[in-house]
Amino acid sequence: MPNPSLTEIATGLWYWTSPHPDWRESEPWDQYVSSYAVDNGEHLLLLDPQGVPGELLTLVPDRETAIVLTCPWHERDAQKLVEQFGIPVYTPLPHTAEDLMRMFNITAEQAGDGAPDLIWLLREHKGEAHPFKPGDHLPFGIDVFEGQWPNDTVLWIASHHAVICGDTLVDFGNGLEINLRWRPDAREQIAAGLRPLLKLPVEHMLATHGGPMDRATLEHAIS
Repeated sequence: MPNPSLTEIATGLWYWTSPHPDWRESEPWDQYVSSYAVDNGEHLLLLDPQGVPGELLTLVPDRETAIVLTCPWHERDAQKLVEQFGIPVYTPLPHTAEDLMRMFNITAEQAGDGAPDLIWLLREHKGEAHPFKPGDHLPFGIDVFEGQWPNDTVLWIASHHAVICGDTLVDFGNGLEINLRWRPDAREQIAAGLRPLLKLPVEHMLATHGGPMDRATLEHAIS
């Protein structure tokens, strides 16, 4: 059955929503999260994929396909897709134990072995991992910008004049804004790091919490 939420924003740029299985009513974000895909006829990129529509999955055997995560905790359906299709995963690395102790003022015991994101991929090696960091240029034409943290990235997809973000820019019901849930005093610092995006010919602002928007929305959010 076709996914009623699957929308082609521009030629080869797709958007859909799907309920997140780990959502709880206490979360500030909507149960339905946004995912995106880029298809140019040769390459298919699945961006923060959750509940990928069958119409896109049928393209996988005929495309050089990759999963691209804006942040490691947005793994969503990545493991299922890797198990089914053997798709490589491009992702920032999870927070280390040292990161967690510094960021959240917790003990080494509380931090344990670091964030539990992507254990199956990065520690158990059940897939092909391609870690990346801010400043990198990914082989399929994506430039990586730092968001609220180095591993919560904002990605520039030059071929489609699109910016996609993980948890740095969100719409939790008040319009697109910088997410200050974990860094309430860092708005200007985060915004300053994102303003170089405005030098690019951005047409599409793709929020994984909030859906597709336009350049003016991005400008307002980081002004």
